[in-house]
Amino acid sequence: MSRVVHEGWMVRYGRRKIGKSFLHMRYFVLETRLLAYFKTKPHGNVTPIKTLEIDGNFRVEDRGLKTHHGQMVYVLSVYNMKEKHDQITMAAFNIQEALIWKEKIESVIDQHQESQGGTRNKFNDCKSGMESTGRTASDQESPFSAAEDEEDSQQNVLRGTSIKTVIGPPESILDWTKESESDLGNPKHRRLLYCQNGLRIFEELLNVDLLPKGCSRAMKAVGVVEATCEEIFELVMSMDATRFEWDCSFQHGSLVEEVDGHTAILYHRLQLDWFPRFIWPRDLCYVRYWRRNDDGSYVVLFRSREHKNCGPLPGYVRAHIESGGFNISPLKPRNGRPRTQVQQLMQIDLKGWGVGFIAAFQQHCLGQMLSSVAGLREYFTQTDERAAAPRIPVMVNMTPPSISAKKSQKQFHHRTPSLDQIRAASKNAVSMMDEYSDEDEDLGIDQEVSSPSLENDTIKTVEEETLEQIDMSTFSGNLRHDDSDNGRDCWTVSDGKNFRLRGKNFCSDKTKVTAGKSLMDLVAVDWFKDTKRMDHVARRPGCAAQVASEKGLFSLVINLQVPGSTHYSMIFYFVMKKLIPGSLFQRFVDGDDEFRNSRMKLIPSVPKGSWIVRQSVGSSPCLLGKAVDCNYIRGPKYLEIDVDVGSSTVANGVMGLVIGVVTSLVVDMAFVVQGNTPDELPEPLIGAARVCHIELSSAVVPKMEPEASTEKVIL
Repeated sequence: MSRVVHEGWMVRYGRRKIGKSFLHMRYFVLETRLLAYFKTKPHGNVTPIKTLEIDGNFRVEDRGLKTHHGQMVYVLSVYNMKEKHDQITMAAFNIQEALIWKEKIESVIDQHQESQGGTRNKFNDCKSGMESTGRTASDQESPFSAAEDEEDSQQNVLRGTSIKTVIGPPESILDWTKESESDLGNPKHRRLLYCQNGLRIFEELLNVDLLPKGCSRAMKAVGVVEATCEEIFELVMSMDATRFEWDCSFQHGSLVEEVDGHTAILYHRLQLDWFPRFIWPRDLCYVRYWRRNDDGSYVVLFRSREHKNCGPLPGYVRAHIESGGFNISPLKPRNGRPRTQVQQLMQIDLKGWGVGFIAAFQQHCLGQMLSSVAGLREYFTQTDERAAAPRIPVMVNMTPPSISAKKSQKQFHHRTPSLDQIRAASKNAVSMMDEYSDEDEDLGIDQEVSSPSLENDTIKTVEEETLEQIDMSTFSGNLRHDDSDNGRDCWTVSDGKNFRLRGKNFCSDKTKVTAGKSLMDLVAVDWFKDTKRMDHVARRPGCAAQVASEKGLFSLVINLQVPGSTHYSMIFYFVMKKLIPGSLFQRFVDGDDEFRNSRMKLIPSVPKGSWIVRQSVGSSPCLLGKAVDCNYIRGPKYLEIDVDVGSSTVANGVMGLVIGVVTSLVVDMAFVVQGNTPDELPEPLIGAARVCHIELSSAVVPKMEPEASTEKVIL
């Protein structure tokens, strides 16, 4: 029998065919089997305006921020994965309320999944320790959202042209929100410059010769603010009069274009107090991208770009942000008050003659901008206003007639990512967010920890003990194999120690351990292109899967399909001697599509690449079957998984960003069968691959044999 799980007033959000958005206050009621909304609070047998009968096929996702007459709302979409038109879009004026609704709806969906029987019944054994990999999460957008928002033409541009025209940011931009061997967060690459106003100011240690021309070294301010992450985030996102209360470098701000729920183009005038009578004021036009991570932290990123509606203004010098933004992370409360660590990074070129002739000018202005962290701290210390709805005034067209859109676009391709690329980058799913945080010890929540008592801190499985050496010389693909550290346009096997998987006791203590040896050997990689999507590539005579089959070996073929005006496919061939009867991997191979979709997990990583790409890809696990469409083809001695990246605007956007700068990237990918119950743990690592500085021109057109049958199972 249904019961009310949650109810209250929310905003019904949508777009009309003419492209304008509308907001209507509606009363939403969530029951254990139903989501409905009414014009007024229901009494008696009132008929709802619309209802959705919720089952295990439903998903709820955060569609980000939408602006309506300057008022920003946080939008959620509830939809059925099998019925594209079966959906409800709702919104809240503050992110806290949106998160509550999202959590409640997810709990109802989980209850239905747990009650479906079969393998799903085991889910509850390990529910408390699961990552968000089975959830369509914060930054993710449904494959059907474009249709609802009447944005089909924009999505066509995204899918069709962004791969060819995307130009990535300079490779020297470092990822300051992650701890690695090459970022500002690592003590090896930073130094404490000074302490001021209760802030620690860090400077990156980068050779001046490697800096973009005119740019200062990246500087980061770190401070603690007594407020929640949501309160700080909403204040950081605002550009109304409240910003004057905490940001002394702010003079004016307005919205140039709302790209999507997580990305916007903004215009910003700086208030700098360095001899204003002699030095012209500065302004900015930049992309702002934000996301919420699974640990409750927020990331807000900035980077300059040109826009046809935001050309240079007389009397102003257009400065250039090479990289910047905020990292807002929760800390443990103290004396009953919330505490949040706020990091702000900025790397900027203020342009103009003052930069070249007066070295202190840029340093002084940069310090003034970073002092906004202290401004946030004092703002919350001295005010009781905790939930001001952020507003952004809309900008009018500022392009001077003398500046053509063509010239602006040409300059942009040399300096910044295209609008289509930023659209793609901004829709990175939360299922691809950071899994670990440096603040784990300071968070007031349970954390996944490593167990030093495990032998060699690695996963050992029955399957590993049965592995025998496979002769690699008999397999080949058109992408070159190179194990050297400086290899280009090649692949190699990524070390399993780069990834962390669920350990034997994960259900009880949430312990994760280093992934040891993989179940299968990566024997070949193909890099294909064609004018159409390439399905069932394992049927090609002479491919690694066919060679393995002739030798009596079993193969797993993973075909990552990237759409565009030119379709690309990167195919990984993993080989093992035989399937182990009764093992989790064997049940995955011979299971149905629903079971496979709930278990195949990808763990990505970008050890080398630009800052925006690394932020977009992330490093957290993602259940492929939940994020994109996967087609499974079971052959006599192989299983092929065709991963249609184009089926999701999220994955398609991120992959479009990666493709655009792929020659500058080193990308690691681990493929895992997720273990949910004690008898399925530790998780088996199927295999791991590293691709280095791939050239689009090296992709070849494959010779595909015609399909002999439309059956998914090849007998």
